[in-house]
Amino acid sequence: MSKDQIRQLIQNNATQEGLTGTGIDGVRLFRATQAIPCVPAVYEPSVIAIVSGAKEAVLDGHRYIYDDSRYMCCPMSMPVKAGTPTASAESPLYGVIISLDKRMMTELSMEMENTGNVIPEVKGGLRAQGIRLAAWDDAFADALLRLLQLGGNPADTAILGEARLRELYYAILKGEAGRFARQAFGAGNAIARSIAHVSSHLDAPISIDDMASRAGMSRAAFHRKFKQVTTMAPIQFVKSMRLNNAAMKIAGGMSVNEAAVDVGYVSPSQFSREFRRMYGQSPRQWGDAQQFPVEMGP
Repeated sequence: MSKDQIRQLIQNNATQEGLTGTGIDGVRLFRATQAIPCVPAVYEPSVIAIVSGAKEAVLDGHRYIYDDSRYMCCPMSMPVKAGTPTASAESPLYGVIISLDKRMMTELSMEMENTGNVIPEVKGGLRAQGIRLAAWDDAFADALLRLLQLGGNPADTAILGEARLRELYYAILKGEAGRFARQAFGAGNAIARSIAHVSSHLDAPISIDDMASRAGMSRAAFHRKFKQVTTMAPIQFVKSMRLNNAAMKIAGGMSVNEAAVDVGYVSPSQFSREFRRMYGQSPRQWGDAQQFPVEMGP
């Protein structure tokens, strides 16, 4: 019943293509009525729940399709390809994106650890790192409904918004993706901190030695742990983050040279070579070929 009510709320309020605000910080509804192939994007720390249709994401060769039976949890910034391959005017895609606030998620993770709240490992679940899919359970659906019901009332949102967002975060941390999310926000989250630093400093020089030092690890240990968490080697991750961000900027109308500088490339020729190697087109060809917005949100 909660899921049906959530679907109705989103359909009633997401009346335009793309993203629609809810009045709650970090919570946005979305609607898509056209098929968009998987294109470069960057998932920021978030949970995406679909109530009608399906979305697709590809991370380092792993393909994820999530719909109204499984929500997507991405607790760290990740370079992906994402799209809405089955959306149409006759069968629109509807969903909600919930940004994961670092402070609140960390506090909850630590409180759960301090109270001995241990989540058993899910048997037979999806094991690929970087992104995790989790079944909609009653706690998640009920908390999401209670959060979205605030959207129409500014006073309720101001007074109850943070408490209900915290309730939803708690449901996520107790759900199938809970152990995975706690690894990013709980104690010992050195890789998550390293990724957050990379994500916010793409325009600055980034060395693997500096990343390892920030994580408090040797280069070899950092490389091994980083690949366990993200499926990618650190240098591959940094390059993917830079090129995916650049692709999104170019598709949004930024010039090739500006995009290259914005994501930390000093040499335009190196940027063009690496862009072509990853996407099979020059940056200019890529920009000219885009018929759709690169990503209507994550």
